[in-house]
Amino acid sequence: MRHNKKFNHLGRTASHRAAMLSNMAVSLIMHKRITTTLAKAKALKKYVEPLITKSKEDTTNSRRVVFSYLQDKHAITELFTVISQKVADRPGGYTRIIKTGFRAGDAAPMCFIELVDFDENMAKTAKKAKRTRRSSKKATTAPAAEEAAPVAEAEAPATEAAESAAPAEEAQE
Repeated sequence: MRHNKKFNHLGRTASHRAAMLSNMAVSLIMHKRITTTLAKAKALKKYVEPLITKSKEDTTNSRRVVFSYLQDKHAITELFTVISQKVADRPGGYTRIIKTGFRAGDAAPMCFIELVDFDENMAKTAKKAKRTRRSSKKATTAPAAEEAAPVAEAEAPATEAAESAAPAEEAQE
């Protein structure tokens, strides 16, 4: 009977699966983001998050426990110095999985898995409002013109040439 034996074997033997997850965890720690299939990313998330939690407490025993999983001293150093400082106040959820579509060869669902606190692009970029088919050109150009006018007025006192150009622009409108 298979009672309570419910996890993805990923089509591999136990030793192959452990080696693969260890290598993927080292790559994730060193590069902060890796691209893989969705099934492997979900398995990796369950594998690496307890190791990151263990790295918050920098003791000899926790280093040895994590080393028994990863077997890479450079990854251990990175994990216990850089990553543990960034996630010190986070109670969990250290990784993020973002789906990227399907692989061309076999249509496997692909994604990238990344460490949450290391994605500067996601935190900095603001979402742009998408233009829908229903919006007219007048509605989209009118706010842009209104936004451009205050910018021109703000820059006008900066230089004398801009001062003479600003009244000319207001006269045309």
